[in-house]
Amino acid sequence: MTVEFWFLIGAALVFWMQAGFAMVETGFTRAKNAGNIIMKNLMDFCIGTVVFSILGYGLMMGEDTFFGLIGKPNLDLFTHFKEFIASPADGFTGASYFVFNLVFCATTATIVSGSMAERTKFSAYCVYSAVISLVIYPIEAHWIWGGGWLSQIGFHDYAGSCAIHMVGGIAALIGAAVLGPRIGKYKTDSAGKIIKVNAIPGHSLPLGALGVFILWLGWYGFNGAAATSASELSSIFLTTTIAPAVATCTTMIFTWIKNGKPDVSMCLNASLAGLVGITAGCDALDAFGAVIVGIVSGILVVVIVEVLDLKLHVDDPVGAVGVHCANGVWGTIAVGLLANPDTPAGLSGLFYTGDFKQLGLQLIGFVTVAAWSAVTMFCFFKILKKIDFLRADAADELSGLDISEHGLPSAYADFMPSVDKYAEFGTGEHIVAVTGTTPVAEAVPVRREPTFGEHKFTKVEIIFKEEKLYALKDAMAKLGITGMTVSHVMGYGMQKGHTEFYRGVAVETDLRPKVQVDIVVTAIPVRDVIETAKKVLYTGHIGDGKIFVYDVENVVKVRTGEEGYAALQDVE
Repeated sequence: MTVEFWFLIGAALVFWMQAGFAMVETGFTRAKNAGNIIMKNLMDFCIGTVVFSILGYGLMMGEDTFFGLIGKPNLDLFTHFKEFIASPADGFTGASYFVFNLVFCATTATIVSGSMAERTKFSAYCVYSAVISLVIYPIEAHWIWGGGWLSQIGFHDYAGSCAIHMVGGIAALIGAAVLGPRIGKYKTDSAGKIIKVNAIPGHSLPLGALGVFILWLGWYGFNGAAATSASELSSIFLTTTIAPAVATCTTMIFTWIKNGKPDVSMCLNASLAGLVGITAGCDALDAFGAVIVGIVSGILVVVIVEVLDLKLHVDDPVGAVGVHCANGVWGTIAVGLLANPDTPAGLSGLFYTGDFKQLGLQLIGFVTVAAWSAVTMFCFFKILKKIDFLRADAADELSGLDISEHGLPSAYADFMPSVDKYAEFGTGEHIVAVTGTTPVAEAVPVRREPTFGEHKFTKVEIIFKEEKLYALKDAMAKLGITGMTVSHVMGYGMQKGHTEFYRGVAVETDLRPKVQVDIVVTAIPVRDVIETAKKVLYTGHIGDGKIFVYDVENVVKVRTGEEGYAALQDVE
């Protein structure tokens, strides 16, 4: 009872990982798609539960048939419920096995969501998520965990580097490649050749980081739920902690050296990459093996993410392929290389014993499972694309899938929509057609008012760094200026000689928070205002600020109705 209780607690932790995946994907993409991404991560579990209970669970855990290729489908969950929840003399109840395998199945499906984010029809996502949970995952998982042919020959994948992460990662890679990149991700010349890669930063790294911490916590259940002794569980917790920590440190150092600064989003990916890498061998590797897995994972995730984006031009917004596919493969092979006979699994890795047998078995498992998932998912995605069911329309993609797919103006109702909502990165091939009939003169009216009074009014608009606001305010007060309008704005432009990187891609234009101060003066010399502002704001660095000077035709004080010079006076 105690062991089965932990088994179910572990399953609950794995379910909680759905929240982690949702937060990572939401944070690494743009705000205009946040609601769509939340909906996808909710529905892949809910749809997966339905189809897995009807057929998927039987294919995975049913009586072995067809030479270890599939389980025999059954509906015992519905037709023999009493027996399904009864405690057997050995092992766990059928209900416990069902819940445990269900949450793992849902993880496989949700991996695909991230790589195809921001341009996939919601209906298409529901369909291919169902297919993964119905057929793709259950069959290969039967080979590994359901008594199928791979488990019979000794292939080892304790918690799913191969069965879950590699399969989900392969589906993510094929899906992203077949679907094509987001609008504006790659700039092409007249011949269609890609000449430039654009960075599209996610809208909330804090959300992404929260997701990573949730996933790391859930991973202790992911890897440890099947442990049957304190020694085995503690060994799994140890390796599950070391590998991602080392991977994150490795990526931090690697990107620091490579780009001049440590990359935050890549380090978040690295934590997940280390967790994926240790998953297959969490019970078979010792502490030193976990360190090696972490080092390789930390470098591998950066290399794969950048090669996909910069060389192969496959648009993967969240790094799902680098995290899950590449490190799922690495984690599977690492068992054959680094398994220590003294660990709970008792396997013989090449580096410890000189025995090639386990490595050969791991390679067989990797190749066959990869072939199954690649062929089936490629055919399926191609069919969806052929019938024009896969990709959202260009206009819907540009406006955001929240509004087009779900009628949701913004996932953040109390905030303004994302400033880059309609950003097209200068591409002209996706311009949305004009559909209204209102003439330009009426839709965008221009009106000039007459000049009032004899005094000259001048508006000085100053845009500068936020930290200089109070220094400027005090300096203006000393000049006799007692009123100003202060706004938070986003500065957009390219700073010469100052290149930052997002996930290995140069960010040439950047949106940075600034403060805009508007002052209208008449008695105080405008040149005094300008020179004072320059003196306060100047630091000698690019981006100190800009000052704009405008003529103002009139000023009206709303409360008293005074106009012109009188409206600017504080004295009643």
